[in-house]
Amino acid sequence: MDTITHFINGVTVETQSGRHADVFNPALGEPVAKVALGTAEEVDAAVRAAEKAFPSWSATPPLTRARVLFKYLQLCQQHVDEFAAMITREHGKTFADAQGEVARGIEMVEFAVGIPQMLKGEFTDQISRGIDAWSMRQALGVVAGITPFNFPVMVPMWMFPVALACGNTFVLKPSERDPSASLLHARLLKEAGLPDGVFNVVQGDKVTVDALLDHPVVQAISFVGSTPIAEYIYSRGCAAGKRVQALGGAKNHMVVMPDADMEMTVDALMGAAFGSAGERCMAISVVVAVGDAGDKIVDALAQRTAALKVRDGMASDAEMGPVVTSTAKQRIERLIGEGVEQGAKLVVDGRNHQVVGRENGFFIGGTLFDHVTPDMTIYKEEIFGPVLCMLRAPDVGTAVELINRNEYGNGVAIYTRDGGVAREFVRQIQVGMVGVNVPLPVPMAFNSFGGWKRSLFGDHHAYGPEGVRFYTRHKAVMQRWPNTASAGAEFAFPQMK
Repeated sequence: MDTITHFINGVTVETQSGRHADVFNPALGEPVAKVALGTAEEVDAAVRAAEKAFPSWSATPPLTRARVLFKYLQLCQQHVDEFAAMITREHGKTFADAQGEVARGIEMVEFAVGIPQMLKGEFTDQISRGIDAWSMRQALGVVAGITPFNFPVMVPMWMFPVALACGNTFVLKPSERDPSASLLHARLLKEAGLPDGVFNVVQGDKVTVDALLDHPVVQAISFVGSTPIAEYIYSRGCAAGKRVQALGGAKNHMVVMPDADMEMTVDALMGAAFGSAGERCMAISVVVAVGDAGDKIVDALAQRTAALKVRDGMASDAEMGPVVTSTAKQRIERLIGEGVEQGAKLVVDGRNHQVVGRENGFFIGGTLFDHVTPDMTIYKEEIFGPVLCMLRAPDVGTAVELINRNEYGNGVAIYTRDGGVAREFVRQIQVGMVGVNVPLPVPMAFNSFGGWKRSLFGDHHAYGPEGVRFYTRHKAVMQRWPNTASAGAEFAFPQMK
C-alpha cells in the first residue's frame, strides 16, 4: 500500500516516528493506504521552514503572489477529477458530490487571486498641520490549518489560498482519514511556482495538533471539526497567545410552513439531509414541521428515503455513499436505536444496509424519524450521518424558540411562500447562516462562512472578507517630515490642530 507522507520545505518527507495509521476505502471497508503520524519535531521542522520563507514571501508584491495562485487555480481546474477520485476513495461520498466539493474549493482560489484589492489601506492627508496618516494590513507570519475528514479538499482551500495571498506562510494538518488530497495541493502549488517553505503539510493525529497549538512561532490557527475539539483548539490556542478561529458542530433545522411548496421542500430535504451521507456541517438533520406541514410531507419523505440509491460512490447512479469509518457507522446505528427506545417513530430504518459486492463497506441507509421531541438524544446530539428527524410545532414562533434554545447555531432554513413570515424569521433566528427556500445556505467565496453559539469559537468567520481580516493585522501610521523649526517639547496629550 502507498504511504502518505509529510511535505516540508518543498519536498516529501518520510516520518521519523515509525507510527502510521490505515487509510480506508469506506465502500470496501478495508485499508488502501497508510498515512504517517508526525511528531513534534516534524511539526517544528515544518514551522521553521515556513518561518524562514516568510520574510521573502511577505515582501513579495501582492500582485506577484496572486499570479502564483492564478497558476495554481489553472492547475486545480485541470485536476478536478483527480481530486474528486481521491475524495471518493478515502471519504466515500459520491464522485459527483466530490466534484462539487472541488468546485467550491476552486471558488475560494478565484477569490484569493483578487485579494490585492482588499489589502489596500486608507490615507488621510493633513490630519493635523504637516501630518498625514494612513492604515495598512500586514501578514501575521506562520499560520496553520487543522482540517476535517468530511471536506478534505474544500475546507483546506477555505484557509491556505487566503492566507498565502495575504502574505503568510502555511502549515496544513489534514485529517488522517483522507489525507491524499493534501499532497496534491502541495504538488500543484509547487508546480505553480510557490517558493519552498511557503506551504507545508504535516500528517498526524493529536500529537501533531498539540505541537501546532503550542509552537511559539505559529501565529494563528484555523480549525473545522466537532464542537468539543473546536473548544479545545480555541482554549489551548488562545492560551498560547494565538489568534484562533475554530468552527464546530451543528444541528441544522429546516422549518416547513403549511404554505410551502411541498414538492420543492421534499426535494430540498432529500439532498440536504442525505447528500454526503449526512456528513456535512451544513446538513439538515431536523425538520420542524409547522401545523399540518408534517402530515403533508412525511409519506413522500418516507418513500424517497427508502428508495435512496446507496452505492459505492464511484457508481454512476449512486445518490449516497458510505459513512467514513466503521466507528462512525456503529455510533450512528447506536443513536438510531436510542431514538427508538426513547419513543420516536422510526419511519424508515437504515440500519444493516447491504450493498452487493461491497458487503464489508460502512454503509447505512437513509433513516427517517417522526414525532421526535427536544429531550431525545437523536435531537440533542450531532449525529453526522444519514438520519433525518422530524419535530412538530403548532406555529412559527414555537419553531423559532426551539431553534434559538439549541446550543448550535450554524445553519437554518425556512420553506414558505409568505414573505412576511420569512422576513421575521430571518430577523429573529439566532443562527449564523440562514436560507429562505434554500436548504444549504453556504455563502459564496466573496462572503464569509460561520455559525453562532457553540458552532463557532473566535471572532472571525471563515474565508471571504472575514478571512482577510483574520490572516492580517491592521497597522495605523502617522507621518510628519521636519520641514519647519521645532516648537519644542510638548508634555500635554497631543491634539490635532
